[in-house]
Amino acid sequence: MNITIIGTGYVGLVTGACLADLGNNIFCLDVDQAKIDLLNSGGVPIYEPGLKEVIERNVEAGRLAFSTDVAASVAHGSVQFVAVGTPPDEDGSTDLQYVLAAARNIGRYMTEPKVVVDKSTVPVGTADKVSVVIHQELAQRGQPDLAFSVVSNPEFLKEGAAVEDFTRPDRIVLGVADDAAGQQALATMRQLYAPFNRNHERTRVMDVKSAEFTKYAANAMLATRISFMNELANLAEQVGADIELVRQGIGSDPRIGYSFLYAGTGYGGSCFPKDVQALIRTGREHGQTLRMLEAVEAVNHNQKQALVQKIFARYGRDLKGKTFALWGLAFKPNTNDMRDAPSRVVINALLRAGANIVAHDPVAITEARRVLAIDLVDAPAYLERIRFVAQSVEAAQGADALIIVTEWKDYLCPNWTALKAGMKAFMIFDGRNLYEPAAVAEAGFHYSAIGRSTKRWELS
Repeated sequence: MNITIIGTGYVGLVTGACLADLGNNIFCLDVDQAKIDLLNSGGVPIYEPGLKEVIERNVEAGRLAFSTDVAASVAHGSVQFVAVGTPPDEDGSTDLQYVLAAARNIGRYMTEPKVVVDKSTVPVGTADKVSVVIHQELAQRGQPDLAFSVVSNPEFLKEGAAVEDFTRPDRIVLGVADDAAGQQALATMRQLYAPFNRNHERTRVMDVKSAEFTKYAANAMLATRISFMNELANLAEQVGADIELVRQGIGSDPRIGYSFLYAGTGYGGSCFPKDVQALIRTGREHGQTLRMLEAVEAVNHNQKQALVQKIFARYGRDLKGKTFALWGLAFKPNTNDMRDAPSRVVINALLRAGANIVAHDPVAITEARRVLAIDLVDAPAYLERIRFVAQSVEAAQGADALIIVTEWKDYLCPNWTALKAGMKAFMIFDGRNLYEPAAVAEAGFHYSAIGRSTKRWELS
């Protein structure tokens, strides 16, 4: 099948590469010439395990191409996937300018029937707007009867496991119109996704608005679980309970399960923050206050300060002369994504308090340099007090304390002897609860985690 992917960001690249891997002919469009040049030269603009290899073999096989040619992209695909960015506006609503621009181009250049697939995360009602824009373009060209149908096919990809999620989906949501064109589009999409349904049926067919809503509901639920556990973790510290034991206790209940119950420094990334905000905004537009999601967002905002508050409580708010090792910059492991990463909050606060920071991350250092320059645009001199290193142990040399922000596998089994030999003082602030307090104490460190019961293990 000939398929066009509009947008070569995270969702577009994974979708295009994985569909090409099934034998489809994929044309990936982007207006960013630099990004297209990078892809055509063999580079990949994002870090995602396994993605580079999938891209390479399908480019070599001639099934995957990258271009900025809009007219050629519309001509290529009988199915047009819209996978462009939907950033939040200042009021929390979703900016649809790129989605509607893609729709405009489809209507402007299409000469035969198309299935237009909204793959980007978009608010309820976006498919209607896309349809109106395409109709307007067709009418201006004098071809108002040229057939097309807009399908909602939200993505459910986890950064760091996106290739696996796409090739082994737990569900494929298809929102289609209840008319002849919609049913024809559904048949096309079923054909496209048939390889994923050979073991068992994964497709969930529904109306378009329900499909659009499903994506937001899923992310809001997961964000709620995270904030719920973080709020309980903060209380656990006050009452002397251990949130990790609590997690195991409640997670064993099959009605609850273990997923997304880890306490930490809050969620970040490209999805949860903006999707929760967008759903809250949608509620307000329809006269409904989503109080629970407002609380989820507020808890998450405060939780990103959790490590900072622990550090201030121990050393005071004047950190001049203190050096902190920081492990983990990306918002989660197996990605270089720094969007809404908790590390940005920690670094910003510590630098402004006068501290020096030596940071390590397996893949996100380049992106961290870029976003921190933006965060500290009002005080660029602060950037002189942060240094990035290639080895995690090197970051701890001469440090007054180690701060863990991202749970990379590289950090799970540290060499405690080497770590202690290089540090000036033996203090660990663990924002991801990677270690058992007893093991850290036995290694000779003071340990401050999120919601862990540490008093009985602390050294005098």
